[in-house]
Amino acid sequence: MLTIKQIAENTEAVIRGLEKKHFKNAKEAIDEVIALNDKRRGTQNLLDKNLAEVNSLSRTIGQLMKEGKKEEAEAARARVAELKEANKELDAAMTQAANDMQNLLYTIPNVPYDEVPEGATAEDNVVVKMGGMETELPKDALPHWELAKKYGLIDFDLGVKITGAGFPVYKGKGAQLQRALINFFLDEARKAGYIEIMPPTVVNAASGYGTGQLPDKEGQMYHCEVDDLYLIPTAEVPVTNIYRDVILDEKQLPIKNCAYTQCFRREAGSYGKDVRGLNRLHEFSKVELVRIDKPEHSRQSHQEMLDHVEGLLQKLELPYRILRLCGGDMSFTAAICYDFEVYSEAQKRWLEVSSVSNFDTYQANRLKCRFRNAEKKTELCHTLNGSALALPRIVAALLENNQTPEGIRIPKALVPYCGFDRID
Repeated sequence: MLTIKQIAENTEAVIRGLEKKHFKNAKEAIDEVIALNDKRRGTQNLLDKNLAEVNSLSRTIGQLMKEGKKEEAEAARARVAELKEANKELDAAMTQAANDMQNLLYTIPNVPYDEVPEGATAEDNVVVKMGGMETELPKDALPHWELAKKYGLIDFDLGVKITGAGFPVYKGKGAQLQRALINFFLDEARKAGYIEIMPPTVVNAASGYGTGQLPDKEGQMYHCEVDDLYLIPTAEVPVTNIYRDVILDEKQLPIKNCAYTQCFRREAGSYGKDVRGLNRLHEFSKVELVRIDKPEHSRQSHQEMLDHVEGLLQKLELPYRILRLCGGDMSFTAAICYDFEVYSEAQKRWLEVSSVSNFDTYQANRLKCRFRNAEKKTELCHTLNGSALALPRIVAALLENNQTPEGIRIPKALVPYCGFDRID
């Protein structure tokens, strides 16, 4: 969440940034935060003044009694009792103001960086780079859901029987391809210096608040109500929360973690042609990169993550493009975000496969994730993450873009992981 210092010192810039994100009533929300903080501070100052007076009077009561000044001592005792009663009310008011301010801050998104473009929807995102190989498919090219059925790779109907729509069953070479991609992505991450984590796939509410999924996205998360636990939408949540309430040493930064997990998203309201097959699922596999860094190095870390994801797509020989997201299309928590999309030749559309974000101090402030600098002072870390990569649409693009009359070709980089070079 935003820090009080950030809001107080850059009020107008914060409001402009929130308006770029199309956050409604930005000025009213920030004015209310400032008012609550002023109330909290004013009450704290009065409470401190009263406590100082109580301490001073308490020290004089015994002396007054020794000097035989009983009436003055009783008056001092009465004043102490009066102040203590008033302090109970002040403490309650201060706590209420602090809680109200904290709850309000949870509902305010991060402020985008200056280079984030203006815009309200995905149509306003800016393409910053295109790459990869052009694809020429047979005239009778099939979309991946038909290829999956033809070659016995994925059974969507069986998934509906077992669970419901959006929970496919991978079979035979389809399951092998899925596992090959997971291992390929993890190996590439380890080569790049990431330490692999195997986290839980359910988290508590504190973890959801720490990374910003709560209270913003609770409707999109599967909630185990009896135990008040949430199925994770991404490994970002458990891995980043490793560093909740932790003070790191500057020499430990940047921390680089990767994790493969299943991910669960309700995707409420999703329907139509864009959700067919693997295009939008409720459960899917993903390898995630997470970095914890110091502020002056986080932009370099962000670029390194972008380069890493681009390298994966190049090795998979897929056509891709990189987009800088506009303010209105960015996530609640991101300060800047780039999306990677691969082109589906059979569907004639771009499919998002990764988002790589820098959250600045926004998540770290929620998490109380800090580091101790060379001067032994504590500072908030910067947090970053990105998919490297999400599997469903990668599988869809691989199947569609590599179909030939003889079968589906496997990119060279994946052959050692699959154990076969063609699906036929």
